[in-house]
Amino acid sequence: MMERRRMDAALLVLFLVRLATALEVPLDLPQPPTITRQSPKDYIIDPRENIIIQCEAKGKPPPSFSWTRNGTHFDIDEDPNVTLKPHSGTLEVDISRVKAQQYESVYQCTARNKHGTAVSNNIVVQQSRSPLWSKENVKALVVQEGVSLVLPCRPPAGLPPPIIFWMDNNFQRLPQSRRVSQSLNGDLYFSNVLREDSRNDYICYARFPYTQTIQQKQPITVKVLNLDAINDTMAAFYNDTDLFSEEPADERKPTFLIPSGPTSSKMVLRGQVLELECIAEGLHTPDVSWTKVSGDLPAKRTSFLQYQKTLRIVDASESDAGDYRCTARNQLGSVHHTIHVTVKAAPYWISGAPKNLILAPGESGVLTCRASGTPKPSVSWAMNGIPIENSPKDLSRKVEDDTIIFTDVQTGASAVYQCNVSNDYGYLLSNAFVNVLSETPRVLTAANKVYQVIKNHRALLDCDSFASPIPKITWFKDSRSSTLDGDPYILHDNGTLEIHVAQDHNSGRYTCVARNSLGINENHIYLEVKDPTRILKQPEHKVVQVGRSVVFECKVKHDPSLIPTMTWLKDDGELPDDERLIVDSDSLTITDVTENDAGVYTCVMNTTLDHDSASAELTVVERPDSPTDLELTDHKKRSVQLTWIPGDEHNSPIQKFLIQYQNSLHHRGHWHNLTEVAGNRTTAHLKLSPYVHYTFRVLALNAVEFSRPSIPSRGLKTEPAAPDENPTGVKGSGTEHDNLVISWKPLSGLQSNGPGLHYRVMWRQKVVDSEWTRVTVANNSKFVVSGTPTFVPYELKVQAVNDYGAGPDPAIAHGHSGEDLPVAAPDNVKVMWINSTLAEVHWDPVPSKFIRGHLEGYKVYYWRKHSLHKHNPDLVENQVLILSGKHTHRKLPGLHPFSVYSLNVRVYNGKGKGPPSAELQFNTPEGVPGAPSHLLVTNPSLDSLTLEWSPPHDRNGRITGYTLKYQPVVNNSNELGPVEELALPANESSVTLLNLKYSTRYKFYLNAKTVRGAGLVVSQEAVTVIDEAVASRQVDIATQGWFIGLMCAIALLILILLIICFIQRNKGGKYPVKEKEDAHTDPEFQPMKDEDCTFGEYSDNEDHKPLKGSRTPSNGTVKRGNSDDSLVDYGEGGDGQFNEDGSFIGQYSGKSASRETAEGHESSEAPSPINAMNSLHSFV
Repeated sequence: MMERRRMDAALLVLFLVRLATALEVPLDLPQPPTITRQSPKDYIIDPRENIIIQCEAKGKPPPSFSWTRNGTHFDIDEDPNVTLKPHSGTLEVDISRVKAQQYESVYQCTARNKHGTAVSNNIVVQQSRSPLWSKENVKALVVQEGVSLVLPCRPPAGLPPPIIFWMDNNFQRLPQSRRVSQSLNGDLYFSNVLREDSRNDYICYARFPYTQTIQQKQPITVKVLNLDAINDTMAAFYNDTDLFSEEPADERKPTFLIPSGPTSSKMVLRGQVLELECIAEGLHTPDVSWTKVSGDLPAKRTSFLQYQKTLRIVDASESDAGDYRCTARNQLGSVHHTIHVTVKAAPYWISGAPKNLILAPGESGVLTCRASGTPKPSVSWAMNGIPIENSPKDLSRKVEDDTIIFTDVQTGASAVYQCNVSNDYGYLLSNAFVNVLSETPRVLTAANKVYQVIKNHRALLDCDSFASPIPKITWFKDSRSSTLDGDPYILHDNGTLEIHVAQDHNSGRYTCVARNSLGINENHIYLEVKDPTRILKQPEHKVVQVGRSVVFECKVKHDPSLIPTMTWLKDDGELPDDERLIVDSDSLTITDVTENDAGVYTCVMNTTLDHDSASAELTVVERPDSPTDLELTDHKKRSVQLTWIPGDEHNSPIQKFLIQYQNSLHHRGHWHNLTEVAGNRTTAHLKLSPYVHYTFRVLALNAVEFSRPSIPSRGLKTEPAAPDENPTGVKGSGTEHDNLVISWKPLSGLQSNGPGLHYRVMWRQKVVDSEWTRVTVANNSKFVVSGTPTFVPYELKVQAVNDYGAGPDPAIAHGHSGEDLPVAAPDNVKVMWINSTLAEVHWDPVPSKFIRGHLEGYKVYYWRKHSLHKHNPDLVENQVLILSGKHTHRKLPGLHPFSVYSLNVRVYNGKGKGPPSAELQFNTPEGVPGAPSHLLVTNPSLDSLTLEWSPPHDRNGRITGYTLKYQPVVNNSNELGPVEELALPANESSVTLLNLKYSTRYKFYLNAKTVRGAGLVVSQEAVTVIDEAVASRQVDIATQGWFIGLMCAIALLILILLIICFIQRNKGGKYPVKEKEDAHTDPEFQPMKDEDCTFGEYSDNEDHKPLKGSRTPSNGTVKRGNSDDSLVDYGEGGDGQFNEDGSFIGQYSGKSASRETAEGHESSEAPSPINAMNSLHSFV
C-alpha cells in the first residue's frame, strides 16, 4: 500500500509539471524571448578562474543579447577580455591578463526580438576572499582549576564566511563535550577547566570553501593549576602572563557566558536556518535545555547541537517567531535566558510567478504577479524592459496593482512584461510574455504512442496540444460512439485523460481530438493494462549458525509480457562480491555463513512499470565467546566472590554461566562443575571447602552451545579443618553365617577437609545396654566383624576423622549378621481345586526364628505323576512357582484334567532354600475331551457309507459317548442341507449310515463327550456312488436296428484299439486311449493325452474343500465328486482292479499305489477307461 502511494504521488507531481508547461509555444511559431538560464543574484567567483556570467534565452526569431554593468550599457566589443558565447548571451571574462577584482559589479542581461524584450535579475558579481590572520602576540593562559575559560578565535572576515574548527598540532580535532564546546562565532568555551585541559596547542582553523584554503591562528597555551600550584609558580609567570581567577574555584550554580543578561533578541529571514545558542559556566558542569514560551518547538524541523547548547530550526517560517527560553541547571541551581525571535521575509510568490499568456485576436486575459513578504513588498511593472508608465499607451491593457488585464487584444500586441516585487530584504523579478497568435490545433504527443500501466494504478494519457484560440480536447475509446467524460474518466484542463484505477477492460485504442474555431486535429494512442508484480512467497527471517548454509526463497508472479529482473540487496546496498552467495531465479543461497553475513536481505523484482520487494533478516549465531577477566574478591574462610566479564553473545543471548573448579591438591587436571548462574549475572558467591587448592573457570551457554572455557582464575587455597560430614551409605550384612560386614561410601578428597583421613567404625547388638565396639579403619571402605551369632540385628556408626579432628556425631544405621539356611518347612499345606486345570495351594508361614535370615519368599514345587485314565502312561512334569515376600497361597495354573499331582513348599532366604514340606498328592477333576484321533469314510455305496474313528488322544476323563452330525451339500455348491444328529455309545468306533442320497457329497462332524461336556470336533467329507440303472437307461435309448449296427461297428473299432494298446503296454510301450463319453457330461473331466495313453486327472475345486476345522482321513479314502465314473462303480471289488486283463490290473494298480504313496491322505483317485469297457460289454 505504501509503495502504491509513493507511485501515485510521483504520478501526481508529473501531472502538475505537465499542467504547468501546457502553455509552451512550439519553437516553430513566433514568440517573444524567454530567459531560460541565468547566474544567481549573488554570484561569488573564484579569482583564480575565468568569470562566466550565464544568460540563455529562447524565442522566434532567436533573440539577440546585450548587457548593462552597474546600470549602464556594457559594450562588450570594447573590452578585449570579455567575449559573448555564440548563440547565447553568456559572458566569459578572461582574467589571465587582469585581476578578477576589476569585474566586481552588478550585471543585467537583456534578450530581445521583434516580439518583445526579456531581462535577467541583477547579478552581483563578487570575488571570494580568504584573507590571512593578522599577526598577534598570543599569551599563555594560566588558570585555576574549576574556573570558566573562553579561547577566542576571531577569524578574518572572508567571502563567504569561513568554517571554523579547533585542532591540535597533529591536525586532530580537539574533543568537545558538555563541558567544552565551540560557539557559533568559533570561540571555544570551557564551562569549567580541569587539570587535563592543560596543553600548548589549542589552534583555531578557518577553512574558506571557495578557494579551499585553510588558515590557522597562533597556538594558544593553557595551563591549569590548583591554588597551591599557582602560589608556587606565581613569580615565574608574573611578568609575562595573565593570571585569572585569583579566588578559589568553589562549586557554583550556572551563569551564562553567552548571551549576556536575562534577555536578548534574534532576527531570521523566512526560509533560512534559525540558530540560537546558550553557553553556561558552572561547577559542576551545567546541562542546557530549551523551551518555546509561546508554543511548542516544531518537532520535524528542530535539532539540538553542541550538547544541547545550540537550538537549530530549519526552513524558518512566521510561526517560529516568539520567545525561546534556555535553562542551564546543575546541582546548585539554575539560570534562565529568554531570546525574542522575529521572522522577516524577503518577497516570495504566493501562487507562483506570472505565466506566459497566449491569446488569439479579440480574446482577453490576465497577468498576475502575486507575492508576499515582511514587510509587505511593493509591485512594479515594465514592458519590454521599460517601466510600464513610460511605455506606449494601449487601450486593451489595464494595470491594477499586481495585475494586468488585457481586453480584446489585437495582432501586434505581443510583448514581454516584467514584474518586480521588492522590500528591504530582497526582490523578485519575473518575465511573462503576451503572445497574440492565430493557430489551428496541433497535437504534440507522438502519434500511436503506447502507454503501459499497472492494474489498479492511475493511468494518465497525454494529449499535449497547442492552438490559439485554446483548443477543446475530447477523447474517444475504440469506436467514436461516445466521448469519455465522467466516471471513471477525468479530463484535465491541459487535455490529459486520467483513469484513476485502471482495469483490464481499459486497455485499447484511444483517440484525442483537439478542436478550435480555426480547425481540428486528432491523435491515436494505446493503453495496455498489465498485471502487477507480486511476491507470492516472501523470504523468511532466518537464524543460522556460523558455518551452515541458508536459503532465502522469493517466488514472484508478474505480467508475462513484462521482462522481470530479480535483484537482491543486503542492508539496502548491493550484495557483496562473494562466491558463497549464489543467486538463482527465485532464491538466494549463502553457504558457509559467517558473522559478516548478518543483515537484512531484500529481494526486489523490477519490471519496466513496477516493482515489488520483500525483506528478511538473517541473524548469524555462534556459541558465545569465553568470559574474561575472572576476579576473586571478598575471600572468607568458607566463601569467595567470583566476577567476570561476559564475552560476545554472537546474536544469541546467554542463557546461563557454568562455573567449574579444579582441585590441584587432590585431582589436578580434572575440572568439576560447581554451580550455575543465570545469563544476566556476572558474579557468583561460591561456597568453599577446607583443604582445597581451587582454580576456577567460567563457561557461557547460549542457544548454540557452551563457549570455550575462560582462562582460569588465580589459585586460591583454603585451610584444613575437621570433616564437616560422615560417610553415607552405611550398611551391615554378613557374607558368612558367623560374620558382619560393615561398609560405607568413603568421603572424596574435597570432603576430607584435611590430611590423615580415616574412619572410626562402631557396632553393637541391638539389645538394651549393650556396649559399642569401635575400631579405626584407613584407606578402606568396609570392615569385617567375625564370630557373630547367626542373623542378629546390629546398630552401626561410621565417623570421619582427620588430623584436625573428628566429624559430627554419626547417625545410627542398622544391619544383620550373616544368614544361614532355613531349618523348617511350611506347615498345614492344603490344595483346593478351582476347575479341571486350575487349583490353589495354601500353607502356614514359617516362624522367623527358623528362617535364620531375611525372608525372600516361598517356592512351590509341583509335578504331574500320571493320568487317571488307564490308557495314558505315567509322565512326570516338574514345575516351580517362586513367590517373593510373605505370600502364603498361590494358584497353580496349567494343570491337566483327570490327573494325579504331587507338591511341596519350601521357604528361602538370602542364603538359600529350606527343607520341603511333606509331599501332598491331589487329583484334578475331569474336563472336556480332545477331538477324536481320526475319522475315516469307508465302503461308500449308492445310499450308504461307513465312518470309522479312534478315541481322543487327550480324553481328560471317562468317555461317555460320541455325537455325530452330518449334512448334504446341495447342487454342487457350498450350500448345506439339513443337519442329522446321532448319539453313539462310548464303546463304538464305527457306524454305517443308511438311506443316503446317491451321488451326493456329505459333510460329517464327530466329537467325544465326558461328564464335563462335549469336546473338540473332527470333520470329514465323502460322496455316495452313482446309480447304475440310470447309466443303463442312457445306453438303451438307441433301440433301432440301424443304430444298433452303427454302435456295433464303433464298439468293434474301439475293441481293436484297446487290444492294440494293451499289447503295446505289455511290451513296455505306450498306447493311446480316447476319452470316454459320459452320458451325464461332466465339465470337470480333463481330456486324455493321445501321445502317452494316459488319462486326464479329476479336479474338483469347489466340492472337495473341507469345512473349517475338518481333518483329512488317515487311510487315503477317496473324496468323491458328482461324477458318475469311478473304479468302484465299474469294477468287481472295492480295490478298483479288473478281472478281464491281469496285465492292465498290474499297470493300473501300480499307478494307483504310487499316487497314494505320493499324495498321502489328501489324494483322490483319477477317472479311468472302465466306462468305455462297460459300454463294450453292454454292446457285446
